Amino acid sequence: MINFTPGPSQLYFTVENHVRQAFRDGVPSLSHRSKEFEKISKTTTDGLKELLGIPADFHIFFTGSATEIWERVIQNLVEEQSLHFVNGAFSKRFHEIAGQLGKENIKIEAPLGHGFIDFKTEPTELIALTHNETSTGVSLSMDFINQFRDQHPDSLIIVDAVSSLPYPQFDFTKIDSLFFSVQKGFGLPAGLGVWIVNDRCITKAELLLSKGISIGSYHNLPTLLANAKKNQTPETPNTLSIYLLGKVVEDFLRRGIQQIRKETEYKATLLYQALSQHKLIDPFVIDPKVRSQTVIVAQTGVHTESIINHLQSHGFYPGEGYGEKKKEQVRFANFPTHSKETFEHLVDLLEKLS
Repeated sequence: MINFTPGPSQLYFTVENHVRQAFRDGVPSLSHRSKEFEKISKTTTDGLKELLGIPADFHIFFTGSATEIWERVIQNLVEEQSLHFVNGAFSKRFHEIAGQLGKENIKIEAPLGHGFIDFKTEPTELIALTHNETSTGVSLSMDFINQFRDQHPDSLIIVDAVSSLPYPQFDFTKIDSLFFSVQKGFGLPAGLGVWIVNDRCITKAELLLSKGISIGSYHNLPTLLANAKKNQTPETPNTLSIYLLGKVVEDFLRRGIQQIRKETEYKATLLYQALSQHKLIDPFVIDPKVRSQTVIVAQTGVHTESIINHLQSHGFYPGEGYGEKKKEQVRFANFPTHSKETFEHLVDLLEKLS
């Protein structure tokens, strides 16, 4: 079985062996105040910094999920107002959470499957960007993301990269925070979020706290930072997942991030070309400039069920469409765990349906 759902997705092929080693070494039972845990935390953090090119003035914190990070971002970094670019279900949820936490949550919205054009932004505390909209397969270009630092130097620029990392290469001088969860591009079981923030974010959280504004309890930024300086966490974390993330990051480093990026682009090009030439299926995202490289969405219409059944009969399990598009689209994850040969086989199976 090959799992192409965009999350949880196919486990990276080394994970099973890493889990066995973790149990032999007693990793799941380690205290988060132990020297053994501190070593695991430091190894994982250092590996992520090397893999993703994270500068020294950024900090890495572990949470329960990326969904939790949406909430923590608003609590810790927004006093009154945030601006959200919304073009699908997940960017929409980030926007909604800001409103639920009592903030003025402005949004700029694009139709499903489209990028953002002809918009105007006003100064605001925080700009929330979803690099890769998992529900629609639309991705924001780096030029789009990078423009906001010059336009709004006082705003905090926050990027949700849940379904795109480790593929993209971000310019960390243009953003203040980046976050992801491990069950997509890192090929791990769900249950761990990774929140990357710079010192500007820490300063903003401390400012809100000094004003008597609630920024959360155990997972507020000052508390996370105080523990991270000791390679610890405020609470008992998902130690096994932190360990496995560190091991998979080591695997990625041996493979080479540039090689991973090249393979991702090759696989995406192969599948988009097949969809564009197919008689029954089309790419949902029409503009190639905003097509995701890591979540590829096919418009399958009335053929959705037969396409899914055909692929599943050969052991390939794609993701269904999301929300209102559930029955008329199919989504394909393109993560490091999905080999070039697997994508070539997938394209062959799709072509047999033409």
